[in-house]
Amino acid sequence: MSRILDQRILLLVISFSASVQSTKVLSEWKKCGDPECEKAMSRVQAIMDYLGPDCRYLNFKTGEEIMVYSKLSRENENLWTGSKGKDFGYFPRDAVKVEEVLIGEEVEVLTKETDFLCLHEDKYTFE
Repeated sequence: MSRILDQRILLLVISFSASVQSTKVLSEWKKCGDPECEKAMSRVQAIMDYLGPDCRYLNFKTGEEIMVYSKLSRENENLWTGSKGKDFGYFPRDAVKVEEVLIGEEVEVLTKETDFLCLHEDKYTFE
């Protein structure tokens, strides 16, 4: 009985730590093509396969095309946000090469809590 209880507690701890990680603010600031971050900034091509650590990240294969909508700035400049088909998420900027720049000037804006939530089938996952 004690062993089953220990396993349940361990599962609860693992579940809680995964939940905290997937809602963590990755940066306070981001750069966009417009103040609402609705315009695509650039079109990039994956130069390597990438599998993100959780549901906030965009997974892709070498050669796939991604549209970039924002770039985290200041404390975490390595992550960009983009879409591939209907999938959307963060990815490391060094996993892609820029094919086409679509905006003339970047605008820096504060991130929102919703920037760091998982999106599944057109619904936000609040963990």
